[in-house]
Amino acid sequence: MSIGTKLYRKTLLTIADNKFVEKLSVKYGQKLAEKFIASDTLAGALNKVKALNRKGIMATLDHLGEGIERLDEAAGYRDAYLKLLDGIARSRVDSNVSLKPSQMGLALDPETGYANIRAIVEKARETNLFVRIDMEGTPFTQATIDIVRRLHREGLTNVGTVIQAYLLRSEQDAAELSRERIRLRLVKGAYKEPGTVAYQHTDEVIDNFRKLIGLTLDQGIYTAVASHDDRILTWTKNYAAQKGIPRDAFEFQMLYGLRMNEQAKLAREGYRIRCYVPYGSMWYPYYTRRLAEKPANLWLVVRHMFH
Repeated sequence: MSIGTKLYRKTLLTIADNKFVEKLSVKYGQKLAEKFIASDTLAGALNKVKALNRKGIMATLDHLGEGIERLDEAAGYRDAYLKLLDGIARSRVDSNVSLKPSQMGLALDPETGYANIRAIVEKARETNLFVRIDMEGTPFTQATIDIVRRLHREGLTNVGTVIQAYLLRSEQDAAELSRERIRLRLVKGAYKEPGTVAYQHTDEVIDNFRKLIGLTLDQGIYTAVASHDDRILTWTKNYAAQKGIPRDAFEFQMLYGLRMNEQAKLAREGYRIRCYVPYGSMWYPYYTRRLAEKPANLWLVVRHMFH
C-alpha cells in the first residue's frame, strides 16, 4: 500500500468514525450510497439479484447491520435473515446469504449470538442454502472461526467463513480450516489493523493472498476468491489451468456496484462469479469501508452523483 493510499485510508476512516459526520451522512448521503447498496428493502434486493442472475451472476445477500448495542436488536436481525431465506426460496433466485456475527450479538453475549446464527444456518439447510459468516475486525477473528467449527461439529456443514489475506495468522487459519473441510472466502481485508497483526504493504498482502488461494485449491476446498484486483484474478485463472483444477471447483466474488462489466465477462467466460449484494437501512459502516479501500471508489461515487 503506497504512502498516499495509506494516508487516504486512515484519514477517511478517522473522519467516518466521527459521530457528527455519520449523522450527517446518514441523513443526506443515502443517494450516494446507492452505488454500493442494492436497496433499502428485501424486495428491492431480490429484484436486483434476479437481474444479476439473468447475466449468469450468482449472489450472496447481506442484510446490513453491525455493532449493535442491545440483544433485542440481534433478535431483529436474526428474524430479518429468516425472512431473507424465505424470500430467496420463494423467488428462486440463485443466492446464498452472508452475515456478520456482531449483528447477531456476539460481542454482547456469545451464546445468544451463537444461537441466533445457528437458527439461521438451520433454516438455510432446509432449502439447501449456504451461509457465509463474514469476518470483521481482529477482536472477532478467533470467535468467528470458533463459531463455524462448532456448527460443523454439530452437523451444520452448510456454513463457511472468511480469511483475510492481510492478517499474519491467515495462512495457519486457512490450512487448519481446509483440513477440516470448511469452505472459505478469501479476501484482502478491509479493516484498519496495526502492523503487529497485519501486513502493511500491498505486495505482502498480494503475495499472501496468492499463497492462500493455492493452499485451499490444492486441498480441494471449494474456494471463493473475492477480489477486484486483476493480479489476483489472472493468477487464479492461470493457477487453476496449470493444476488442472476445473472451473466449478472455485468461484470469483465481487462487490455490488464495482466492476459489474467484468463480473458479466467472467460469467460469459465460463467462470463462476458471485456478487456480494448488501441491502437495508444500516448502510453507513459498510459504505465507508468501501470508500476507504482506495481513492478510485470515492471517484466512482462522485461520478455516479452526476449521472
